[in-house]
Amino acid sequence: MSKLSQQEEKELISFIKDWLKSHGFNQKDLAYELNIKSSRTSEILIKIRELYKKGGMFNIAKNLIKIEQNWLNNIKNDYYDTNQAQPYNQLGIDSLDSLVNQINQDTSK
Repeated sequence: MSKLSQQEEKELISFIKDWLKSHGFNQKDLAYELNIKSSRTSEILIKIRELYKKGGMFNIAKNLIKIEQNWLNNIKNDYYDTNQAQPYNQLGIDSLDSLVNQINQDTSK
């Protein structure tokens, strides 16, 4: 594979920054997913160059799609986890009132 031109690198970095922002993530999140130690743009660019050498733009896109799918799956799983039965949702209004009354009695002694 030939190397990315400076213009292509610049456009890719710009795209990646916009892509991260649109999903509410940052370069640190991307660095973690790419298994690189630094979240600096220059380090991300090195990894992008490696991906390009191994399969061109298709390989870069494939890896970014995989990362995005992972993030979306994690968001969906977090949503389901937080919407599962929460202890305070299992209390009825009467139970909650009696609990508040008990706390008031205990703290007034």
